[in-house]
Amino acid sequence: MKDTPVIEGAADASGLRIALVVSAYHGAITGALRDGALDALGEAGADTAAAVTVIDAPGAFEIPFAARCAAASGRFDAVVCLGCIVRGETPHFDVLASAVCHAIAAASQSTNVPITFGVLTTNTMAEAEVRSRGNYNKGREAALAAVQLANVQRQLLW
Repeated sequence: MKDTPVIEGAADASGLRIALVVSAYHGAITGALRDGALDALGEAGADTAAAVTVIDAPGAFEIPFAARCAAASGRFDAVVCLGCIVRGETPHFDVLASAVCHAIAAASQSTNVPITFGVLTTNTMAEAEVRSRGNYNKGREAALAAVQLANVQRQLLW
């Protein structure tokens, strides 16, 4: 491994244009995810006022469409998807979580733009609250993953 080249995505967001697609449903949770993502991007060097755009989506099902539009626009180096799907008493959770996950992956593949998955899929609201706060904030993780992938893409394709 000593002589094997390794391409690593730096956690440096300076100069990157990032879109955050945020579901309005479960707004307290998704707002915390958004804030975590914005904090992480700012700490990584992004100009959050000029280079980060928040795009509202009504619910989790609408996130992939908004993400694909953002990616296809050519305005962004990466897109971060943030939402919250909580298991209920019907199969709706399983259908929705699967559809959203697959559609986000397809949007990234079809546009060749890094799109990261920060959509919580939890059994309870309590689990969602834990994953949207402090050191466990999945919005932070999804934002940093987007930065790293955008930087990998720059090294490989530019």
